[in-house]
Amino acid sequence: MGDRLAEARLATEAALAAQRERLGTTEQVLADRLSEATRAMADALAAQGLAVANSSAAQNERLAAQEKVLAERLAASSLALTETLANALAAQNERLAAQEKALADRLAASQEALGAAVAAQNERLGRVLNENAVKAEETAGKIHERLAVIDAARANMEALGAQVGSLAQILGNKQSRGAFGEVQLRQIVEDRLPPDGFSWQHTLANRTRCDVLIRLPHPPGPIAVDSKFPLEAWLAARDAGDDGARIAATKRFAADVTRHVDDIAGKYICPGETAEGALLFVPSEAIYADLHAAHAPVVDRAARMGVYIVSPSTMWAVLGTMRALMQDVRIRAEAGQIKAQVAELVKDVGRLDDRVTKLRKHFVDIQTDVQQIEITTGKIARRGVAIEAVELSDTPVLSSSGGLLAPAAD
Repeated sequence: MGDRLAEARLATEAALAAQRERLGTTEQVLADRLSEATRAMADALAAQGLAVANSSAAQNERLAAQEKVLAERLAASSLALTETLANALAAQNERLAAQEKALADRLAASQEALGAAVAAQNERLGRVLNENAVKAEETAGKIHERLAVIDAARANMEALGAQVGSLAQILGNKQSRGAFGEVQLRQIVEDRLPPDGFSWQHTLANRTRCDVLIRLPHPPGPIAVDSKFPLEAWLAARDAGDDGARIAATKRFAADVTRHVDDIAGKYICPGETAEGALLFVPSEAIYADLHAAHAPVVDRAARMGVYIVSPSTMWAVLGTMRALMQDVRIRAEAGQIKAQVAELVKDVGRLDDRVTKLRKHFVDIQTDVQQIEITTGKIARRGVAIEAVELSDTPVLSSSGGLLAPAAD
């Protein structure tokens, strides 16, 4: 058993030795191979490094060439951009200079215009100030004149105060009052109407006499005016001491006016001869206002009967309307004659136009003749100059036929 183990151990050791030998051989082979592989790899790496170095050099050369091209392009672009910017800047400077010059010219023109306007304004202001000074002096003179007029008016008022008493006496007397109203009416009528537009103290067909008849054409026809007015009751109402007396006088005044209106309507409104209305002239604005304020029914009744109550101011306006109506009637009456004269004027204008046309034609003929004469005189003048330019020799030249020939020209 021991021997077997020894043999086995020897066999095992021999196997291990053989194995170690094989391993040594294999290790040597592997070392050789590794060395060869290392040398091959080193050679490959060296070759690859050389290739990389060569490629890097070529790449660097290409990069350098591209960098040079880029630098050249950049320089060219910079130069072109610089030139473009310089040209644009020069053009901009030129435009700015032109605009500055135009602005300076405009500013100078504006300053000149402003100076002229200021001078003109100063001149106008001076003229206005002078005119205002003159007007102020004139106004002061007028004020002094008006003060003198006021002083005179004060004196006139004092004299008028003395005349008021006599006027009250006139108004207190019926006949004097009627004459006063008629005088006032006469002044207004003669001032507003033409002389042939009215008739004083005219007698109508019914043998009644009105103070004035205003000759209006039909329609509406002549209008009669009465200037007599019942004033006693109104004065009594104004001077009444108590309310009872005032009321009684007021009623009597309304009754007197109504009765007077009825008389005017019956006497001065004549169908076919006068208009369908008449005028009652009240010579006092105060009485007229009191009538319309306190006795409106009386005024309305008078209007319905065709009697219209007027005061000096309203009579003035009514007569103005009547005068316009008279003027319109006269214009219409003369319209036919005016139309005939206009027709004759149109004929005269037509004849004048024909004669002007003939005269214009005559002038054209004369102008044509003058032009023809100028043409002829021009030709004669030119031929005279040509004749003067010809120099004749002393000996005439004979032709072969024995006739005279003109001397030869030089």
